Amino acid sequence: MIQGESPQRWAVVGGGFLGMTLALRLAQQGKSVTLFEAAASLGGLASAWRLGDVVWDRHYHVTLSSDAKLRRLLQELGLDDGMHWATARTGFYIDSKLHSMSNTLEFLKFPPLSIKDKFRLAATIFHASKIKDWKPLEKIPVKDWLESWSGSTVTQKIWLPLLRAKLGENYLDTSAAFIWATIARMYAARRSGMKTELFGYVPGGYARIIQQFEKLLCQERVKCRLGQPVRSVVSTSFGKLRVEIGDGPPDEFDQVVVTIAAPLAERMCEQLTATEKKQLKRIKYQGIICASLLLKQPLSGFYITNITDSSVPYTAVIEMSALVERSYFGGHALVYLPKYVCSHSPAFDLSDQEIREQFLSGLDRMYPQFKREDVLCFQVSRVRYLLPIPTLGYSDELPQMSTSIPGLHVINSAHIVNGTLNVNETVQLADSAASGFAKQFTPHHLSPRIPEHEFAEINR
Repeated sequence: MIQGESPQRWAVVGGGFLGMTLALRLAQQGKSVTLFEAAASLGGLASAWRLGDVVWDRHYHVTLSSDAKLRRLLQELGLDDGMHWATARTGFYIDSKLHSMSNTLEFLKFPPLSIKDKFRLAATIFHASKIKDWKPLEKIPVKDWLESWSGSTVTQKIWLPLLRAKLGENYLDTSAAFIWATIARMYAARRSGMKTELFGYVPGGYARIIQQFEKLLCQERVKCRLGQPVRSVVSTSFGKLRVEIGDGPPDEFDQVVVTIAAPLAERMCEQLTATEKKQLKRIKYQGIICASLLLKQPLSGFYITNITDSSVPYTAVIEMSALVERSYFGGHALVYLPKYVCSHSPAFDLSDQEIREQFLSGLDRMYPQFKREDVLCFQVSRVRYLLPIPTLGYSDELPQMSTSIPGLHVINSAHIVNGTLNVNETVQLADSAASGFAKQFTPHHLSPRIPEHEFAEINR
């Protein structure tokens, strides 16, 4: 910066992990940063809430030992050394029966598949784990790719029910890059020499992580404006960007980064070109209805139970207390019941009581020992725009992160093109974008666009 020159004024819209990490990195580059978040607290999808006397994550999260970007951030927050690590058991609910598939022996004994089918399933996973160039997979429908490697029986019994559980009928438009990214994350530690992937958590959950993050943002002089939803971002005739906030007075900035979901960003940035708006609208999203249950007794001992039975009203069972010490939950069990649905699903209109009755009926069928009187707390979270669907040719159709409006950038989870949606990938996206900004902008030079090659690291 030239001596005596004021730092650039940057606004980051959205206080999830992408927005928080971007705000931190921009501030560390010497920029004046203001972070806007509509909610009363930071965290976005990683925020925490209260279940009775317990405060824990609103949605289920786990850190893998191979999550390098997230762990480096946790080191900055002084939290990585205190993480707890454990292995986790996996269950499968198929043909109305619960099976364990937590090791090689259990896989070989898995009743629903023949020896030949198990070999093809294992070969598919092994082959996917060895693929380095994921780009060609974007041209192949995921169902076609799975059938070519696993065969029709495994695809029909295992893969398609799991794809429908996560993506609904959107799986028909999904590329094989999706399953590659899922398997690649699962095998990341094995590629680095570990035999077993470890799952970790910070004592206190994401509530503690976000608390430390907010302190670090404060130390870096990031202004966090909470409970202030941004209505629109408008370019002015003076070369600034005006951020209009709820009923409050607007503020002006040199650069604005919008990190919210593509459909919301399209409505917020009204001056985008018709082509840019079309690109943002084209991105398909899967939403989620996720129930958090605090129970007197555990359900199964599996951290995750994959469900292939379409009659079950949720799409998986995540028993967090099978991984996290129950002392953090007052000696009780914490269970998440996610149901992935399309962003316009009528299920979003169901009341909490209707969802409770549906989900508890599912637990009645799956777990004979389950008693409704064991439910101490039942809360529902709804997110319409959670998971961008990696459709065929996905990365070629993405809008650029820097828009036609000078100084305005739209960066969100849709730009995670070679990974799955998780906090580690989100932090990596933020770090890569901030690196691109550092190369392109200096306090005395403002360029209207960031060339896409500056962000090439994201797509590697």
